[in-house]
Amino acid sequence: MVSENQSQVHSLTHIAFIMDGNGRWAKKQGKPRTYGHYVGAYKIEDVVRWCAERGVKYATFYAFSTENWKRPPEEVNFILGLLVEKVGEFYERMAKEHVRLRFIGRINELPEPVKEKCIEYEEKTKQFDRIQAILALNYGGRAEMVDAVKKIVAAGINPEDITDETIRQHLYAPDIPDPDLIVRTSGEMRLSNFLIWQGAYSELYFSDLLWPEFTEQELDKAIESYKRRERRFGGIKG
Repeated sequence: MVSENQSQVHSLTHIAFIMDGNGRWAKKQGKPRTYGHYVGAYKIEDVVRWCAERGVKYATFYAFSTENWKRPPEEVNFILGLLVEKVGEFYERMAKEHVRLRFIGRINELPEPVKEKCIEYEEKTKQFDRIQAILALNYGGRAEMVDAVKKIVAAGINPEDITDETIRQHLYAPDIPDPDLIVRTSGEMRLSNFLIWQGAYSELYFSDLLWPEFTEQELDKAIESYKRRERRFGGIKG
């Protein structure tokens, strides 16, 4: 049961998650890495619900990076197949809870069945506003910057007129606010090319838990850690 204090997270509007450790978790269970990805996919639903219960309006998940294509073909094929299967189930359950689904990344380069699911479920859930669950698929922060520059050049914008806001408006989802907090599991302490522009001033929380082990209690620990911090954005305390 979430208390009134828990549901009010002040300015914490957007939490982004680097879901690391699926393969290592599976190995600990004596299972193949693919099993870890399967269990990790279900964890996303739990975390979306927990975030919604705490008043968070946006939750972004690093699901498949532009670098993940380097993994063994059988693992890549399993993940992409899981996406086709899982996104449909995810839509059915999340729609009942008024969750809007969105996808960022080079979606057009994904296999056709995956791309079609992304387009379909974005359209079907666009009216929901309880929380937005954003899945980063075939996503890389540097790739997003390259794509933004290409859009700016194609638009014929004068270089002297380019500002921070110009770049923001050409990112994959310019209407989504920057993440207040980025959570990474598995004890690794790096961003791994995730939300490079948007995460410039995000607070970071590194959990030792592997992604399938991530709990509601660990989410609360991350939120409490965030609430204790003083965000100055390069300035000084007034």
